[in-house]
Amino acid sequence: MNSGPSRSDRSAVRTALPGVYASLPDLVASQRRASGFSFLPRQPIHSLLAGRHASRLRGRGLNFEEIRRYQMGDDIRQIDWKVTARTRKTHSRVFTEERERTTLLLVDQRITMFFGSVKNMKSVTAAEAAALSAWRVLAQKDRVGALVFNDSKIEEIRPQRSQATVMRILHAIVEQNHELSVTGGTQANPGMFNEVLRHCDRLAKHDVLICIISDAYGHDEQSRQLLTRIAWHNDVLFAFIHDPLEVELPAAGRLVFSDGRQQLEVDTNNRGFRERFRATFAEERAAGRKFLLQRVTPVLPLSTSEDVAEQVRRQLGARLR
Repeated sequence: MNSGPSRSDRSAVRTALPGVYASLPDLVASQRRASGFSFLPRQPIHSLLAGRHASRLRGRGLNFEEIRRYQMGDDIRQIDWKVTARTRKTHSRVFTEERERTTLLLVDQRITMFFGSVKNMKSVTAAEAAALSAWRVLAQKDRVGALVFNDSKIEEIRPQRSQATVMRILHAIVEQNHELSVTGGTQANPGMFNEVLRHCDRLAKHDVLICIISDAYGHDEQSRQLLTRIAWHNDVLFAFIHDPLEVELPAAGRLVFSDGRQQLEVDTNNRGFRERFRATFAEERAAGRKFLLQRVTPVLPLSTSEDVAEQVRRQLGARLR
């Protein structure tokens, strides 16, 4: 009796659909492109020292190291005015905090991410961003782990400093990515966004860099509270995945949209409708920046219409320079 295509057969079919489904070989190959950027947007590029971060994160555990001549880029608040007055040359106090940096990736593979209009599905862009992040962290000789989640489950990969751990992360992403289908009957679960944040809160206790790679579907007031608590002892970076069709509708006449169960027909020639649509997206994007009221959350917008590595380098690399 034929029981239908096996998992390996389904995976082969999905691999043959670039942009629609993530490819494990492509995610592995992205290791070669994981350079030219850092996940410390507020830090200068020279703060990466052999995989350690000489950081000034929230001023915890700072040790005085030396007084030296002021250098371009030094924090003016660290100028030693007594030494400067005595020598008549500007000197700075140097404080360092050399520590191992653990990164935890929260990778969204829910059915709401199974959408795209140009180059990639949002789920594929998220997968590629997660792969680049994992390889970059490993190259810095730091530990990386992940919470890969869909509408029904969260797979936890504990942070480790090894290629085997990165491969486990990529396999988990690809497995959940290949389960996505508009005909699979999956019900969108907005509550999973807060569920993965609760899981993250239990796992990330101190000095962890949390990279949320998602479209933030399901965020609410509880999300803000959870992220505020997480960010109290950790840093949060939000990679906001979006598609051009979510940003602005084209004037293409009457179009029918469907989530696999229901259909909606709209007149995209209506200018007022298109402007309201654009404004709604802008509000959603702004909400991502307001997750935390106590602390600034860096937001890295990633479009499905562009190469992920180039976007990351352009935004993080440019800020570092």
